[in-house]
Amino acid sequence: MDLTGELLIAMPGIGDPRFEHSLILLCSHEDDGAMGLIVNKPAAGVDLSNLLEQLDITPRSAEEAALPVRFGGPVETQRGFVLHSPEYKSNVSSLRVADAFSMTATVDVLEDIAMGRGPEQVMVMLGYAGWGPGQLETEIANNGWLTAPATPELVFGLDDLTKWEAALRSLGVDPLTLSTSAGHA
Repeated sequence: MDLTGELLIAMPGIGDPRFEHSLILLCSHEDDGAMGLIVNKPAAGVDLSNLLEQLDITPRSAEEAALPVRFGGPVETQRGFVLHSPEYKSNVSSLRVADAFSMTATVDVLEDIAMGRGPEQVMVMLGYAGWGPGQLETEIANNGWLTAPATPELVFGLDDLTKWEAALRSLGVDPLTLSTSAGHA
């Protein structure tokens, strides 16, 4: 089962407050583990201008530096990732996640964003969510996550507060009907 490019929707009662109501785009899912970025949680008190200043990058205008930064996950929270539309390709390295998504984790993407040459659709994150071999599959089997197709509208087009519910509704699930306890037949 390869869920690369799919969304993980946190189920109520997931048991980890960092993932409550999280929507995660899986950037890599292989036998040796999985890596994803939470696409609906802002990083408290941080915007792109803060990161650019730390990296000594001067933006062309305040508009380029006004992007919010999101909490990508609890692993390596000082490390930056940029989830973006696939027309942008870093001069160093971009990972194609799916037809509609790419990810770049090198400074050149931030320099390009600051100069107005960045991706059309973009999300800047600090940290990521990671799972060891078989861990994600076990969490899915234990009713911790639902999976859904990822679309640019769900990831880039909606307000962070509505993404989780919209992802559930894309599966035909009413969030009000979800239980915090799992059952197995």
